[in-house]
Amino acid sequence: MTYDLLIRNGRVIDPETAFDAICDLAITDGVIARIGTDLGPAEREIDATGLIVCPGFIDIHAHGQSVAADRMQAFDGVTTSLELEVGSLPVGEWYAAQAETPRALNYGTAAAWAFARRAAFGDFTPSGRVHPIDQMGSMDDTRWSVDTADEDTTDKLVALTRQGLEEGAIGIGIPNGYVPGAGLKELTQVCDLAAEFQCPTFTHIAYASNLDPKSSVESYVRLIGLAGATGAHMHICHLNSTSLLDIERVVELVGKAQEMGLPVTTEAYPYGTGSTVVGAGFFGDPEFVARTGSSYNAIELVKNRHRFTDRDDILRAAKEDPTDLVMWHFLEVDVNERHRKLLDTSVTMAGGSIASDAMPWIEPDGTIYTGMDWPLPPEVSAHPRSSGTFTRFLREHVRERETVPLIEALAKCTVLPARVIEGCAQQISRKARLREGFDADVLVFDLDTVTDCATFEHLNRPSQGVVHLLVGGEPVIADGTLIQDASPGKPIRCAHR
Repeated sequence: MTYDLLIRNGRVIDPETAFDAICDLAITDGVIARIGTDLGPAEREIDATGLIVCPGFIDIHAHGQSVAADRMQAFDGVTTSLELEVGSLPVGEWYAAQAETPRALNYGTAAAWAFARRAAFGDFTPSGRVHPIDQMGSMDDTRWSVDTADEDTTDKLVALTRQGLEEGAIGIGIPNGYVPGAGLKELTQVCDLAAEFQCPTFTHIAYASNLDPKSSVESYVRLIGLAGATGAHMHICHLNSTSLLDIERVVELVGKAQEMGLPVTTEAYPYGTGSTVVGAGFFGDPEFVARTGSSYNAIELVKNRHRFTDRDDILRAAKEDPTDLVMWHFLEVDVNERHRKLLDTSVTMAGGSIASDAMPWIEPDGTIYTGMDWPLPPEVSAHPRSSGTFTRFLREHVRERETVPLIEALAKCTVLPARVIEGCAQQISRKARLREGFDADVLVFDLDTVTDCATFEHLNRPSQGVVHLLVGGEPVIADGTLIQDASPGKPIRCAHR
């Protein structure tokens, strides 16, 4: 037969089976048809001599969710980009809105517990057509964030979250750190719901602090307890950033929980700088500096690069626009050896996924960029992790420092994140592998040159080293160049019933 596409002479790696050989890979109708040698003719060929051919990366923590975000993540090797930590509501409306957008990457969302909570407390109607990050801040009515839900309110928020799952959400987003008022009675019911639907929760831990009470360690013990008490799969978002200086102890505790068979998984990104909205309640804590070991000067407003001077300064910015994005430089990895070790511990944790926590691209006035220009306009910005997470991980930990073997590193970007969600999102079980009959979401990259290019001074530079990227067999990047009219992205949804 004649294949649609033949990728010749590449180093073909399937991280799940550890298959690793110089051979060819044939694609027909968006599916991997054959892997081997002397496969026959094809309508089109790619010469992958000297290049790695592997599954496209699965990013289970990506807030960008736009054409611009897809394009930048494509150069980072990503073929599936999912909004799972925050999520959206109504879920059906979110998927309908995304279907109207020329998405280059596969996409999906969790059910947004925080929005269900905000709606249950009143005076808020969540929208699937409004970006989730734009719905995460409120300085006028903070009851949804800081108040404990009574029985009636809990029933309402659980019902709204259930509706999101019934509409195909990939689990439940639980950004607990932004909702300090949530009590364990409420959270056990939300986790019961996740267990009922056999889907994960994606949890931003309750407390980011080095000090008891309400320390990061307490947060992890609480999360592990929820997994044991309810049977819910508790997936821990950004292990690196919310653990602060307690990363080593946290990794020990999570590892012990996993050894006991509890359904707890982790992810991390290779940066010592986090990003969130300026209205996040923990910034206003009078004990923020003492509890986190971080000064307010370590927090930077993305839209104008302003460094805050004190608590009053950041509270003023939060009142002006609570959804403005900030970067929080919580670890000084370039100058502090202990900080570097802490970050390494989170990123290299056995069985942990790499996930970007990619932020949206924003205009100078703080609004989210929705344009189609390429390259991105020089004035738009985001955290460098929005374009360089996976390529940075490969450059640092595989090529330069050799802290993680190549196949293990690729597994952390592909099959490990896929396993977090494939129990409910069965479409993912056809991705993240290079085997005959699986979806042709394929990455071809140069290990010798792959690197992140975005820095905190030059935020919107795409990564280098991705030579070809296919989504469903359709090229999004060819010979290192973006195919600007490519929009092969498909929705990833759960079939809970």
